[in-house]
Amino acid sequence: MSLLSEVRAVTAMNLRNLPARWTSSLVAVVGVAGVTLVLVAVLSIAEGFRAALELSGSDDVAIVLRSGSTDELTSGLTQDLVPVISDSVGVARLPGGQPIVSPELYVVVDVPIRGKSSAANAPLRGVGPLAGQIRRRLQLVEGRMFEPGTSEVVVGDGAAQQYQGLDVGRTVRWGTTNWTIVGRFTDGGGVAESEIWADSRVLQQAYNRGSFFQSLRVRLLDASAFDAFRAALAADPRLSVRVERESIFYAEQSAFLRTLVTSAGWAIALMMGVGAVFAALNTMYNAVSSRTREIATLRAIGFGATPVVASVLVEAMLLGLLGGLLGGVVAFLGLNGLRSSTLNWQNFSQITFAFTVTPRLVFSGMAYGLLLTFIGGLVPGLRAARAPVTSGLRAV
Repeated sequence: MSLLSEVRAVTAMNLRNLPARWTSSLVAVVGVAGVTLVLVAVLSIAEGFRAALELSGSDDVAIVLRSGSTDELTSGLTQDLVPVISDSVGVARLPGGQPIVSPELYVVVDVPIRGKSSAANAPLRGVGPLAGQIRRRLQLVEGRMFEPGTSEVVVGDGAAQQYQGLDVGRTVRWGTTNWTIVGRFTDGGGVAESEIWADSRVLQQAYNRGSFFQSLRVRLLDASAFDAFRAALAADPRLSVRVERESIFYAEQSAFLRTLVTSAGWAIALMMGVGAVFAALNTMYNAVSSRTREIATLRAIGFGATPVVASVLVEAMLLGLLGGLLGGVVAFLGLNGLRSSTLNWQNFSQITFAFTVTPRLVFSGMAYGLLLTFIGGLVPGLRAARAPVTSGLRAV
């Protein structure tokens, strides 16, 4: 009999005996499922944060900041620079010739969190009248857009769900101004849904910002116009600005938190994995112990050590596969699409996001489960293969 045939025969015999060891096998499956569930859950936070930011970016939108700024909070642009930038090459215009730009201001306000006694930093963004022309996925789902020049605001759907007191029709006080909430909007799951929008001129007055903005968003003729637009601004001696594609800007903003959450997720999974490995070890040692005479008999009639080791590993990894699949399915059914919020370390405000359990994360969890049970099955398999045949045949 060939080696492959021996492996297949011994493995099939092992798997047929699984129902007799269902209790210990269940322990291993549940242990791996728990590790996988935690790993996928934590990684889905990073994936959701990435999706919220990167879905917000567009290749045919440029964001202009002060030179040297890493984010909007550290940037500053004066009013006199807005027409200079707006008249540059590559800027899209309305039929009447008006450039599609939005001078924007960004402040942070305290808003109570729903269901909690604490508050969080919510982003209050001042935008220009054409902000909706730039963020083309923006859609009002309740109420109306604010009237320019008034102390009215519209609230992103994510912010409305996470914070209390942001219902349409309510009045809130931020800065030196009472603001009336007149609408609620969505942005295709993008970061704007975490924000509250007001007229940028009114927000300047409420927070004594004079004529300063922090960023200028510009809709370009198309994505290919970006290089010419950036080159024109770089060549203008009146300007000292940083120009980025909106998509690149948001990808950079998400990098730090994604790295932090992913590292934490794998660190937790590694610590929990130790327990899962011991569960797999215990399961496979019990399996080998209950089949001592069976294994010795196979060795006595000519089966080699390799099929024995392979059969134990296959059984262990099957349990790991089932556990990984179970953990991934539970994570998907229980978490995918669930909205939450976390701190955006780039601007120290809360950003709402949806847990995003992708097939890649589920497969990563399953692969990790297979690795854990491979480690847990290797030592018992080697021990079974090396056990003396005579002592195995004498076992009761």
